[in-house]
Amino acid sequence: MTNGKVIQFRRGVNTIRERHFIIEVEGSKNRKEAGQFIGKIVEWKSPAGKIIKGKIMAAHGNKGLVRAAFERGLPGQALITKVEIK
Repeated sequence: MTNGKVIQFRRGVNTIRERHFIIEVEGSKNRKEAGQFIGKIVEWKSPAGKIIKGKIMAAHGNKGLVRAAFERGLPGQALITKVEIK
């Protein structure tokens, strides 16, 4: 199990995708290392104890970030919080 941090919504200039998030994985420094996490399950736990699951879909950029799609969109309070990658 690895930890990560939610960085931001996946977004363009005029659009925000509510279910897609950019995640920084601990120990991942480049695109090749980030590619090892594709297909893994991501879990975010709310302060109330509710768990929202997602799946890592692709690497994002060249600095070891990944893109994850969640079953439901995460709330805004999820930004810069920890997630578990299984």
